[in-house]
Amino acid sequence: MKFLDEAKIFIQSGDGGPGSLSFRREKFIEYGGPDGGDGGRGGNVFITAIPNLNTLIDYRYQQHFKAQRGQHGMGRNRSGISGEDIILKVPVGTQVFAEDKETLVADLVTEGQTVLLAKGGDGGFGNAHYKTSTNQAPRRANPGWPGEEFWIWLRLKLIADAGLIGLPNAGKSTFLSAVTRAKPKIADYPFTTLHPQLGVVYCYEREFVLADLPGLIENAHQGTGLGHRFLGHVERCGVLLHLIDGTQEDVGKAYKTIRQELKLYHPDLAKKPEVLALNKCDALTEDEIKEKVKILKKLSKSAVHTISAVARQGTQEVLGDLLGYIGVKDEDSDS
Repeated sequence: MKFLDEAKIFIQSGDGGPGSLSFRREKFIEYGGPDGGDGGRGGNVFITAIPNLNTLIDYRYQQHFKAQRGQHGMGRNRSGISGEDIILKVPVGTQVFAEDKETLVADLVTEGQTVLLAKGGDGGFGNAHYKTSTNQAPRRANPGWPGEEFWIWLRLKLIADAGLIGLPNAGKSTFLSAVTRAKPKIADYPFTTLHPQLGVVYCYEREFVLADLPGLIENAHQGTGLGHRFLGHVERCGVLLHLIDGTQEDVGKAYKTIRQELKLYHPDLAKKPEVLALNKCDALTEDEIKEKVKILKKLSKSAVHTISAVARQGTQEVLGDLLGYIGVKDEDSDS
């Protein structure tokens, strides 16, 4: 299934049905009086978050959603049937923005969360509604009230326990394929991964969701490259696994570039727990590994894992470290 994390759609709630202008006409009843029923209410437009869905691809090919209008009122005091509602189904983590792409309408972060986006129009009153002691035969009935219509943006921010970050070609997709059953595209050129990939990691009789996110570049916080759409997914990850390509000359610059972009996009991103790993160590000598680990330790002030995703060396230790942070998060949420 193709991944899509942003879509623009048009929604329209149903118009209310008009009321009926009707009088009772039966044999031997000369003055039957008004019996026009009310119109039915127009259908609403709801949006709900459902499990087992991680893409907005359904909204690429269908972009207009219109709820049913209410039926007309009828004689014999019969009210019109209300129009059927429309329910838009989206993945957990979807945000709804107004057409300006800035005004947040809804943020669906829990399974089953449902929000009313557009309310259907009320049905019009039939002439029976206006009957009074002084007006026994009103010749007035209301048309239905119109529904609402507007464009909205859907933006998906994946909710994963851990996220893989790093410069392009750091080996994130290779790591994901090594520790999960996910099959991301892997190649030796930058930006092989253009869309986030999810995989389920089984480690020490526990499991958690790991997201391989498209590579960051300098000035990503300004929208350069995959920019904001990448960083939005990082916001929802509980802990970050920062992979550094050990075969590049300046590992310190690579580390600082990513940390700077996280900080500039949103200060809270830079405060997220981080596990740091020097990847592709199978292609380095012992002296090179020691030198690069020393540089990264000095910058990060934390431990540095030495791994090789392609050879699956050191990956279990990294997963165990991630699980430690995820376990703490789970305990906090339980309490």
